[in-house]
Amino acid sequence: MINQIAAGEVIERPASVVKELVENALDAGAHKVEIVTAGGGLNLIRVTDNGSGIPEKELALAVARHCTSKLSDDIHDIRSLGFRGEALPSIGSVARLSIRSRTASGDSAAEIGIDGGRVSAVKPAAANRGTTVEVRDLFFATPARLKFMKGERAESSATGDVVKRIAIAFPAVRFTLAGSDRSTLELPATDDTAEGRLARVAQVMGKDFPDNAIAIDAMRDGVHLAGHVSIPSYTRANALQQYAYVNGRPVRDKLIAGAIRGAFADVLPRDRHAVTVLFLSLDPSTVDVNVHPAKADVRFRDPGLVRGLIVGAIREALAGAGIRAATTGAAGMMAAFRPGAASYAHPGPANGHRSYGASYHAPGSNGFDPLRSAQRPLDVGEPRPPRNGFAENEQAAFDTGPLASADARAGMAEPAETLLGMVLGAARAQVHENYIVAQTRDSLVIVDQHAAHERLVYEALKNALHARAVPSQMLLLPEIVDLPEEDADRLAMHSEMLAKFGLGLERFGPGAVAVRETPSMLGETNVQQLVRDLADEIADNDTVETLKERLDKIAATMACHGSVRSGRLLKAEEMNALLRQMEATPGSGTCNHGRPTYIELKLADIERLFGRR
Repeated sequence: MINQIAAGEVIERPASVVKELVENALDAGAHKVEIVTAGGGLNLIRVTDNGSGIPEKELALAVARHCTSKLSDDIHDIRSLGFRGEALPSIGSVARLSIRSRTASGDSAAEIGIDGGRVSAVKPAAANRGTTVEVRDLFFATPARLKFMKGERAESSATGDVVKRIAIAFPAVRFTLAGSDRSTLELPATDDTAEGRLARVAQVMGKDFPDNAIAIDAMRDGVHLAGHVSIPSYTRANALQQYAYVNGRPVRDKLIAGAIRGAFADVLPRDRHAVTVLFLSLDPSTVDVNVHPAKADVRFRDPGLVRGLIVGAIREALAGAGIRAATTGAAGMMAAFRPGAASYAHPGPANGHRSYGASYHAPGSNGFDPLRSAQRPLDVGEPRPPRNGFAENEQAAFDTGPLASADARAGMAEPAETLLGMVLGAARAQVHENYIVAQTRDSLVIVDQHAAHERLVYEALKNALHARAVPSQMLLLPEIVDLPEEDADRLAMHSEMLAKFGLGLERFGPGAVAVRETPSMLGETNVQQLVRDLADEIADNDTVETLKERLDKIAATMACHGSVRSGRLLKAEEMNALLRQMEATPGSGTCNHGRPTYIELKLADIERLFGRR
């Protein structure tokens, strides 16, 4: 009964069993782990490894509650994935479990079984070095738990996610996962170098991620942060591809997730999420991994330090990465040009999007009017006013020298060569009064002028905002906010930082604070709600980001209204100046709302569209 109660916490679903058994294999030093499942893991889970194995005389202890060989004398100095000694007896209490193992020095293998909590005697067996753990009929001894299981596909998907999450932290180990649907996940071993770790990440997250990722490497007060984060224009619809590890242990920690959200707060759309792989390394005594039997939650001795390190390191990396567009943008553009692209990516006008290619008409159909077509022959119909950006006189203003063709490159003037060598190149035209078309040596760049200038104005406003104390306005009558005493204490401790953001407050008796000044940018605001939100955030994360985020949101609104509007005609010099500012401004690859500001199409891709490659 005790083991079944423990299983309720440790063994939630088949994926939990796989997690515990794979962690045991890794703790045993395995460099090859094979997992086989059937029925989503409810019928069968088999995990085979080539680790050190379990001596025959210790097999009975291995399935006994709270017996483990992984702990030292200090419970706070945990350097293994497992340490509680609960997994095997918990699994055995709700399923049919067998363990067959052989050590490197053993002449033969031995096997032990548990059937719904009843332990059988140890007996000889045939096996190679390592351990094979087989779990059949999961939850047969607790049939009520079976009602909470999802379908076979959902359980198999959860198991795959667990294996991938662990595999990222152990690139030198080969993982194989085979299911009853004949699908096999193979993750070949790489190595423990930075390149090897990134190669393993690419195996799990797809080959696009390394091309759209920024390396993270930061250290503060004994805490080391490493890994990769996606550039702002490469996002996902959920946070499932945010992987975090503490001393090599996969965790799902709300502090780390909140820090990632905070770091990307003003470069992503509200409903999009960054893709991240972050490794935290710190003294085991400064982090508690024994918060929950499943060991997915951790507690840090100094949460403010960890959060600040993550937010600061990511923002610094984004700023230092320069301007980069996601490679998926060009891929989407290429797909839109291909035959049959009318239905690509967008369902049509019903949801506010226009289908690519929807305006195409076959030659000779009623949709083509040679008198009104932009592609009409020059001698058809009456002369018409030159179209801005394409007529000879207007286009001449964009000439920065001869085009970078093979026969003209030698005679190119230095200024043109310099512009074409820039990330965003030289402006060539403005189309539809909003899009700047630029040319580099090997690509075509299309820039959304409004989105780009919006980001530039926003960054300038933020820099001005945080370079000095935020201007505040004094309230005619102080606003008294009643709070629990501990919340009032926390606010008082952070009053100096809050004052820099324009919020002046002080203690007012044992359970209240008096607000005397508010940031002038906020105008009329609900002071009571603002102060309570700040108190909640300080209690959670020991930060005052709520106020900063509100100020940044106002700055973003001001930037949107103060930027170059769509429909404004720009001169060549203005366009080139905008491109140069974008190259010099961190985060300018996306606007304040997280949309891309430009798309780059490589010359090789263009030539492929025309069948030249």
